[in-house]
Amino acid sequence: MSLLLPSPCSSSSSFQLPVTGAAAEKCKRRMLMMISGGNSRARMSGMSITKKKRQVWLWTESQQVMTTAVERGWTTFLFSSPHLPTIWSSIARINPLFMKDGEIYDVDDQIVATFSSISSPEELKQFQPSDEQPDIVIVNLLDWQAIPAENIVAAFQGTDKRVMAVSKTPKEAQMFLEALELGLGGVVLKVEDVKAVLDMKEYFDRIDEVGIPLGLTRATVSQVQMTGMGDRVCVDLCTMMKPGEGLLVGSFARGLFLVHSECLETSYISSRPFRVNAGPVHAYVAVPGGKTCYLSELRSGKEVIVVDQSGNQRSAVVGRVKIETRPLILVEAKAEMDNVIVYSTLLQNAETVALISPNKGNGSANMAIPVTALKVGDEVLMRVQGGARHTGIEIQEFIVEK
Repeated sequence: MSLLLPSPCSSSSSFQLPVTGAAAEKCKRRMLMMISGGNSRARMSGMSITKKKRQVWLWTESQQVMTTAVERGWTTFLFSSPHLPTIWSSIARINPLFMKDGEIYDVDDQIVATFSSISSPEELKQFQPSDEQPDIVIVNLLDWQAIPAENIVAAFQGTDKRVMAVSKTPKEAQMFLEALELGLGGVVLKVEDVKAVLDMKEYFDRIDEVGIPLGLTRATVSQVQMTGMGDRVCVDLCTMMKPGEGLLVGSFARGLFLVHSECLETSYISSRPFRVNAGPVHAYVAVPGGKTCYLSELRSGKEVIVVDQSGNQRSAVVGRVKIETRPLILVEAKAEMDNVIVYSTLLQNAETVALISPNKGNGSANMAIPVTALKVGDEVLMRVQGGARHTGIEIQEFIVEK
């Protein structure tokens, strides 16, 4: 069955690209979500200036790259020639744009953006916002990239201009989108490799997760027991954590305990707001993408999910992992929704290791309970989810863990 999807980036004229089966349904749902919000100009042109919504355009000669991009909701394509190959036709609409003499035109020959290449400090100084520019400005940074991107973010902040940078890899695109934390308004991904599109979409999926709070569950501690020695993992992050934040860790993926960071001041040791003493090497830890991995698998450069008492989440880069042999303590708890299933984790038996409580009083004692003071009946926060995992990805299968 043919499916004709209106593109949020299409103009009055459009070309079509094949999208079939389940991919067409996914594309349809995504398009409907995009069309349902924003003003009419944003819905029809996809070119309104929105600081929160980063645009992705594709610059490619590969039909496979185009198809993959459209299936993921990216429908604006940049072409060096005004002649679109006829093989790119049939079901889902695309928004083709054409480059000519430093300007970007749509199919109605209307200017929608300018295109500039920057390869020297002098050219960068001259690249400033002006009333004569269209709403969208494309920049191709030929030499340095990080510093010019930061300068451009600073120069264009507070204006109604969207600056997009040409990126040849998803990593390059990420750098542009995160420059000075605010980032540029979007990227033009110039690639011929389908994997680059998939990696770019995965990056945006991780970013989108930040705005969706995780559902946390109250659990009542049913057992606290000293065990033997074990290899425990301290996770040092490249970011600071505040009171009430920590990592989701557990012996089983079906139930992860919210383990507090070492950001609280104590009498005997300095605060380490970048560290979570997370548990032994076998334990699971939540990572971006709704996945888990073993604490033993973490290393410099990997990402984990930092979560607070309200379930607000953000990703953080691991800077260092320390594995040392220490005495362990077993903690078991039952969730308020189910008094049968027992969830457990092991932690180092130390005053600086704490679980996060549902209580949100002013004092740190209301939010963090050291494992050395933990007792049966105390309430802690957990993330209850599907138990079966394959390489950290949740799957539907029968599984018994104990």
